[in-house]
Amino acid sequence: MKTGIKIALSLALLSTLSFGGEQFAMSDADRAMYAEMLENNPADLMVANGEELLAEYCGGDEGIAAFLNQSEDSLPAYLAGFPRYLPEFKQVVGIDQVLQGLMSKNGHKPFKLKSSDMFDMSSYVKSLANGEKSNIDVNANPQMKEAYALGKKTYMTKRGGRGLSCNSCHSDAVIGSVLRTQPLPDLSAKGVAVAATWPAYRMTKSSLRTLQRRFQGCMKNALLKVIPIGSPEMVALEVYLTSEAKGAEIAVPGLKR
Repeated sequence: MKTGIKIALSLALLSTLSFGGEQFAMSDADRAMYAEMLENNPADLMVANGEELLAEYCGGDEGIAAFLNQSEDSLPAYLAGFPRYLPEFKQVVGIDQVLQGLMSKNGHKPFKLKSSDMFDMSSYVKSLANGEKSNIDVNANPQMKEAYALGKKTYMTKRGGRGLSCNSCHSDAVIGSVLRTQPLPDLSAKGVAVAATWPAYRMTKSSLRTLQRRFQGCMKNALLKVIPIGSPEMVALEVYLTSEAKGAEIAVPGLKR
């Protein structure tokens, strides 16, 4: 990664470091580790692996651009609009599902959506949009409107024995409260940087995770039935939160506690 881009991404990632009132979400040791990782994000190696996988299975940047009917010059801005409805798939899809389709077209067995190889490859592709503004258009067509509505419903609906929803931990009333040693982040339009910095390296998991995989972790922690990655509800949830992040500068891979 070029030095100028690296510095810009570090500043964007630093802005995502959370506070809970006057209390940091991290210990002094964790904060020191975070600062070091801003310059040496372990996920950079995973994203580099994703670049190699894209070249091997999908024809590299040129291959994904052609599959999406884009030029390599127009590809970054186009990627900044995902998830989006693609007629070829007859549904709203994320970048990872596009890669599955391209792998299949090229005669390869697609990686599973929850596999580390898919996380690496989709993260590399998303990183091609670094520096672009998130430009998802939920009014582009009926399918995107439906996905947004389903995503909002999924976000707001209380379920499970505790009667919790995503909004239970991210409403205005509780934002900033400390849960499991970290503040609950703002996922609304005021917290636009959140969705724009995923996929991200999670320090507590020592691995690269996508936004949908993070959703699953939240659901598991809340003792909710976990929604499968790539399902209509999960893609719709990504549509809803990405719409809230519209206008934020994409900075992938992010760095999260």
